[in-house]
This record gives sequence, C-alpha cells and structure tokens, in this order.
Amino acid sequence: MSLMTEQVTMQGALNKLMSSTDLTREEARAVMDIIMSGNATPSQIAGVATALRMKGETKDEITGFAEVMRQHSSHVQTKQEGLLDTCGTGGSGIHKFNISTASAMIASAAGIRVAKHGNRAMSGKAGSADVLEALGVQITLTPEQASECLNQIGICFMFAQLYHPSLRHAAVPRRELGVRTIFNMLGPLTNPAGADRQLIGLYDRTKTATIAAVLNELGVKRAMVVSSVDGLDEISISAPTQISELRNGEVITYELTPEELGLSRYPISEVIGGDPATNASLIRSIFSGEQRGAYRDIVLANAGACIYVGGYADSLREGVAIAAEMIDSGKANQQLQKLIQTTGELTHVS
Repeated sequence: MSLMTEQVTMQGALNKLMSSTDLTREEARAVMDIIMSGNATPSQIAGVATALRMKGETKDEITGFAEVMRQHSSHVQTKQEGLLDTCGTGGSGIHKFNISTASAMIASAAGIRVAKHGNRAMSGKAGSADVLEALGVQITLTPEQASECLNQIGICFMFAQLYHPSLRHAAVPRRELGVRTIFNMLGPLTNPAGADRQLIGLYDRTKTATIAAVLNELGVKRAMVVSSVDGLDEISISAPTQISELRNGEVITYELTPEELGLSRYPISEVIGGDPATNASLIRSIFSGEQRGAYRDIVLANAGACIYVGGYADSLREGVAIAAEMIDSGKANQQLQKLIQTTGELTHVS
C-alpha cells in the first residue's frame, strides 16, 4: 500500500499503520502537518498516535513529525554552533528531582552555551519550567528576550508551551489517552534555538539508538541519548545506563556504570524529589556545596555528560571532574543567580 504525499489523509495513514506498515518520512511529514494545521480531529490524532505506538515508531516517522513541528515552532535567533540542550522526554514514572535542569546550569558555568528547552510537569511533580520558576527564574521569555539572555550570560530557558502553539491541537487526545506516544519524544527533538549538541534522557531504552539516528537526520552534531537499566531518563548512579552516542555522523550504543565515572553507587530512592519548591531547595543546596552524596553525584554524572557532549572534556570522567569544579568553585551558583537576575531584568523592561 502506497500513499502519495499530496494525497495523504489521516484516514489513509491510520489504515496503513493499522496494517503494521511504516509511514515514509514524507508521509509522516504530511500527517504531522495536518495535525499542526488544526485539520485533524481529536479522534484521528489519538488513532494515529496509538497506532504508531503499537506498531513501533521508526526513524523516518519520528524525523518527519519532528521536522514539521520545528517548522510550526517559534524560533530563537542565535548562533547555533556549539549550542547545548538537556531537554528529555520525562515519563520515567520515577519522581526524581530536576537533574537535567541542574546539569544545564553547570554546563553553562563551564562555558558551554545552553539553550534549555522544557515544560511544566507532564508525569512527575515538577518539570524544568516549574523548578526554574520556584528558583526565581522568569520562564516566559519571548524569542527575542531568550536570544538576548543567551547573548548576555550564555544560557536561556525556552518554555515549550510558548514556542509550540500548534501543539495545542494534540493536547486533548494526548491528555485523554494518558499513555506515552510519539508526542512525548518530540519535545527534545524540536529545540527552538536549533541546538546542535544534546543530552536527551529517554523513558524507553529500546529507542535510544533510533532517537540518536533521528538527531543525526535533524542536523545535530553531537548527542547522547540515555536511558538507565533501572528506569531513569537520566544517567543513573544506581544501575548501568544505556547510551547511544552520536558523533561524526555515527551512532554507537554502549553501557555506562557509575563506577566508570568515578562515582559511588546509591539506591534510586536517594534521588527522589518532590514538588517544585522541594526540588528548587535541593538544587540550591547542591550548588552551595551543602548537599553531598547521591543528589550531588547524579547531577555530576549528567552535567559531566553535558560538558563532554559540549566538547569541553575529552572523556565522560573528565566531564564529571569539571562539573564538580563548577560546583565547588561557586560558578554554578553564580550562573543560577545571573539567570534569575537577567530574566527578571528582561521581563521587567518589557
């Protein structure tokens, strides 16, 4: 069964998917364009998302969806080269604290330009937007303000709800389905500033190599897609983590243990977070040097990976050492204070 791109309909795509036939990249683009343009019914969107999940999403299908979502997004105009994002999929079901947000701050303190993309909590208690707000960061920057923030201090936050207005058409079916679908994978693939370096935490360990291959198709230069054996969408300090690393156009998949990073192993229960205020307090205590042990070490593991992917370390272990230096020197805390001050000034001026 073949669908010509110009003839793609939601019904035709759904029929193809339900017969366990993959969509081509162009067909996936056409389907997503129908959705993003508001021309698909909630039932059609739910049907396609469910059929894709049951069949198993392919590289071409995810790439096609992501390309169209990028086209429909608001964009932050900035130099893209060497720009890092730490946006993950969430959906692990484990209520950890905001590790990738803390890691982004540390990477920025180390000199990497960071365009952090994120949202409010979808499955956990506190998303990156929630915890940054609790820390005192103004999260509702316009694209122009985000660009200015990035230029001034080397980091900005882009609140996904403001940058992907067309995704509202899928909001009702996503909420009513209540299961993870292709839409959960798209946030990390649609950075509004076009970041070309990424650390992506993924809830589904079977998909790390696929997502890394999608990033390559989308023009990302270096990336690590991580999913731990104990179910975290982060690099774990409780169990090995599966990593699919994109470098020089090739994807290599391997396992990484905490010990290989020079870190101790802790029970997963020791990195559990809470509401935004609780997680904000945890991040402050890590950055101030008061919090040691598991909370600090899991941030070091992931921040170290950011520094490695950003090209500021030759190995993951060296990245961890640099991350520790950023905390111990006070630079990570200083960078957080700059973000709070700068976003406040930018939004106040406006």
